[in-house]
Amino acid sequence: MFKKILFATSATNTCDHAARVAFDMAQRYNAHMDIFHVLGIPTRGYSQVVVDVTTGDEVELDDNYRDLVIEELRTYYDHQIAKTKNWSIDVAIGLPHREILRIARLMKPDIIVMGGSTRASGSYAHKKIVTGSTFQRVAKAARCPVLVINRPAASFWGGFSNVVFATDFSDAADSAFEFAFKLVKKLQCEFHLFHALDITRFQMNNFHTQDYIEDQIRKATQQLRFKYVSRLGDFKQYAMEVWEGIPFLEIVKYAREKHTDLIVMAHNTHKTEEDDASTIGSVAEQVVLRANCPVITINRSVGKQ
Repeated sequence: MFKKILFATSATNTCDHAARVAFDMAQRYNAHMDIFHVLGIPTRGYSQVVVDVTTGDEVELDDNYRDLVIEELRTYYDHQIAKTKNWSIDVAIGLPHREILRIARLMKPDIIVMGGSTRASGSYAHKKIVTGSTFQRVAKAARCPVLVINRPAASFWGGFSNVVFATDFSDAADSAFEFAFKLVKKLQCEFHLFHALDITRFQMNNFHTQDYIEDQIRKATQQLRFKYVSRLGDFKQYAMEVWEGIPFLEIVKYAREKHTDLIVMAHNTHKTEEDDASTIGSVAEQVVLRANCPVITINRSVGKQ
């Protein structure tokens, strides 16, 4: 299912959980994995002095420094690399999200794997040289699915058995469904179709009756059946539910209750250009940060790169 995997890493322990999943995917699918690291941000113009993304130190960029960073990456992931047949290591300088998106356009991976937090730790974190969140910007503009692992994965990729597809019925959600359904058929997973009725959209001073809310739930259930269940064919390992509440909280709670291994969802945003990608849709962002399982976000039809 995956032949090219781009693993974007800060080469720190914040990406260790993502590395575990990324390498396992590469081994299971005999995929080529590109280990990609942005080693520094230029201090000014075309200067050869860069700020190391990991340490915050200013260093002189030359071939020796690049080779040193590549060797450090090789050493850091030595145990996983030893079990992986097809791999490569690439490094670059620049803003992390821009460089990840750039190499993704060149490489055309089937999926990008990232940790939920790639920010530096310690005193450098307070300098805020890298503004915003890398994973937010990449997930919003990427032309392929982005798998974000923010916490220890309960199981290895390929061992997943329980997938939740969370939808807001948007066009982007249709693309996420395409990917999720392809995945559950391939891995023979249980498939949960879920929608969270957003009660925050109701006017503050216009409290709706429970009958009204339940009517909206019935309509959403019908929409789940019409938009998605009708496309499942003879696939029977599915369930569907609609809960009311704050969407990201309900998605996380539902996934926890169902002991989910993976959540697949779309952005709730229409802008996907890199220059506008300062934040991912707030619902998806909060799910990534709070879920106790990996999350795949998708913003366009799979395969239409």
